[in-house]
Amino acid sequence: MSGRAPALGLIAGSGPLPLIAAREAKTRGLLVVAVALREETDPALEGVADRTAWVRVGQLGALLRAFRREGVTEAVMVGKVRMTHLFGRVRPDLRGARLFARLRDRRGDAILEGVAEELEKEGVTLRRCTDFLGGILLEPGVLTRRAPTAAEREDIRFGREIARTIAALKIGQTVVVKRGTVVAVESVEGTDAAIRRGGALGKEGVVVVKASRPDHDFRFDVPVIGRSTVEVLREVRGRVLAVEAGRTLCPDREEMVALADEGGIAVIAE
Repeated sequence: MSGRAPALGLIAGSGPLPLIAAREAKTRGLLVVAVALREETDPALEGVADRTAWVRVGQLGALLRAFRREGVTEAVMVGKVRMTHLFGRVRPDLRGARLFARLRDRRGDAILEGVAEELEKEGVTLRRCTDFLGGILLEPGVLTRRAPTAAEREDIRFGREIARTIAALKIGQTVVVKRGTVVAVESVEGTDAAIRRGGALGKEGVVVVKASRPDHDFRFDVPVIGRSTVEVLREVRGRVLAVEAGRTLCPDREEMVALADEGGIAVIAE
């Protein structure tokens, strides 16, 4: 491996973020060693990463062997993994089974913290996922033509308090509110399903708020919004999407804002 570029391990979930992180790592002269998850990762990642190993959810041993082969000592974990896998046919390998057996619970952060510990045992340091995604972090401000009304800002304030509380409990990151009432709380179903459920209950005009834990570990899942989030909000005739500035990623900002403006939706980061 003499003379070879330093290797960065990329644990890749779904969505566009692994591709963005891989491209950024390569511009920095790093060799990208991706471990892609079957039924989650975009196959296009193979065309960007220098090495790609495909594993199934729960195959921790296979992931560690892929990094060991390439001499990986630093890695990032990028992209979403559906928690509903836990209720399907997950077939962990021996290393994965041992990890699941010692977990006190199987909330998302607990599993990711366990994976980080296993990586550390193998000499692999898990870096902040935003280290290679900084260009798509949202800065403070109203992103759309329409700003929230005074009444909507009250719902944002209320919703952010609730969202931070459920995030601290490692339940979810999103709440749907209307007129000071919580109509939906995100759990394992994900943001889009929570918005649809909140829209069905709250009817037209709901406010969606996403937040992370005050002590959020940026090695793991950072809140993400984009065109698909706004599409669902338009579907339920929602009015506002509020997120945290500097703690939320948006890979397709221009498309998202254009769609929100068409639907009269206010998007704000603060």
